[in-house]
Amino acid sequence: MCNLVPALVRAGHFEHGRLLSIALVSIGAALLAGCEKPASTETQSSHSVSTVIAPLSADATNLVAVSPGMQASPLDDTNVLRSFLARGLVRNLPADGQTVVVRHEDIPGFMPKMTMAFNVRDTNELRGLKPGDAITFVVKATEEDSWIEKIRHTSTNDMAPLPPSDPASSALLNIAQMKTGDVLPDAELLSEDGRAIKLSDFQGRALAFTFIFTRCPLPDYCPRMNQHFTRARELLLQRSGGPTNWQFLSISFDPEFDKPGVLTRYAYSYRGKNTDQWLFAAAPANVMASFVNQLDFRFANEGGSFLHNLRTVVLDPQRRIHRQFDGNKWKAAELADALAEAAQVRR
Repeated sequence: MCNLVPALVRAGHFEHGRLLSIALVSIGAALLAGCEKPASTETQSSHSVSTVIAPLSADATNLVAVSPGMQASPLDDTNVLRSFLARGLVRNLPADGQTVVVRHEDIPGFMPKMTMAFNVRDTNELRGLKPGDAITFVVKATEEDSWIEKIRHTSTNDMAPLPPSDPASSALLNIAQMKTGDVLPDAELLSEDGRAIKLSDFQGRALAFTFIFTRCPLPDYCPRMNQHFTRARELLLQRSGGPTNWQFLSISFDPEFDKPGVLTRYAYSYRGKNTDQWLFAAAPANVMASFVNQLDFRFANEGGSFLHNLRTVVLDPQRRIHRQFDGNKWKAAELADALAEAAQVRR
């Protein structure tokens, strides 16, 4: 292709006049310069992991407010390890010794201020921490996992203190777990299409539901629940001769932000154009309070900062609790099996 440049320049001179010739000569010179020295290529190992650092100051004292709803795309490249500098106040140190609950400030490019339980790989970094401590830390996140590291104490001078104990919030953390076989009371939700729906609308179908909010970017929290639902639905749709009276329902506990349009766009990221047997909806605060009192779901809203665990529930066609999945260690195939089993339960 480089050999064609002189010819093109000459053609431009005779056919289009002096002005076009000058332009083509300039282009030709640039191309010829590139042809004289081929660009070197560099092979990158398929196992390398790139790191994206959020544009924050080193001392994390000038965090920039994140746009509402900013979150990691569920379609991000699985080979990318992202890193974000953050800071916040220690809220709690769970007994497992491998996590820390932090009420953190905005993490630009990743998530708005929240109260989250973060995994800590080097548990030695938890030594000496106590509730109320101000810390800086680095959030590491891939498509599948997340954790924090480089935990350091910092000043609390310009940080909002932990809120006083809210009686309503405390009540939400007192769990009264219903047993397998109990009928879950009815509840009204706002569907992604703007309709008011009730759990009783699914009577006659086995129902699997879980709790999410669209601004959650930690891959091992809400996104993992959505991925499990995606795969479980695929498995059930592929079953030949299996039951068809089943339904998935993803319930947001952030109704102020997760309006119907937001839920629809978010849902598309996981289920695509096929909306068959998977619905997204939002629960108002009073409904969430009921869910918490009925199920083993720990949830509190502290001024728009959420504290929650992961809970997935399977109901039989009579709205009785068939099975509950705790955390995120279970497999999509287990959920598909439980839902198919529940769909076949008779009175």
